[in-house]
Amino acid sequence: MRSNSRIRWLPVLACLTLFFVACKHQKPPAPAVSESLDLEYSAHRSPVGTNQTVLQKTFTVTASSSFPFEIPAHAVRPHLHGLFESFVRDGHGQSDETANLDFLVLSQDQYNEFSQGRPGEALFSVEASHNQAVNFDLPASLDQPVKYYLVFRSTPGGGPKKVVEANFRVDF
Repeated sequence: MRSNSRIRWLPVLACLTLFFVACKHQKPPAPAVSESLDLEYSAHRSPVGTNQTVLQKTFTVTASSSFPFEIPAHAVRPHLHGLFESFVRDGHGQSDETANLDFLVLSQDQYNEFSQGRPGEALFSVEASHNQAVNFDLPASLDQPVKYYLVFRSTPGGGPKKVVEANFRVDF
């Protein structure tokens, strides 16, 4: 009789074992993702690991020259770096104190003040230089792009026009 009772429970045990094995290997359902979240994510990808040329040019400065550039949204740690050298009259001519100029990095608000002739602060500045390497961390842009300006300004009483060779980029 004992063997009969074991045989009756054998199919029940087999079914329970199969049930537990099936439950263990079943994947949980994937969470539903709306298309709007997908589009929002793709529209706000971080520019980290990329770079942008800001200025690569030879130009003249009589009073001042400004070059706008924009940092894209979600740039966590944008880093501006580059070089400029100024000469009197002709490129690769005289590059000494007579070729000095001021270099400024301005935010939009600072540039508005500057363009109105109001003295103000700059995010970064170099005074009276004719040859300079620049390395500067800009503020994070958060969820909106941010506009900045590179400004080259003739020093007060700076004399003749200057020719500037500049090469700047931003790494993100």
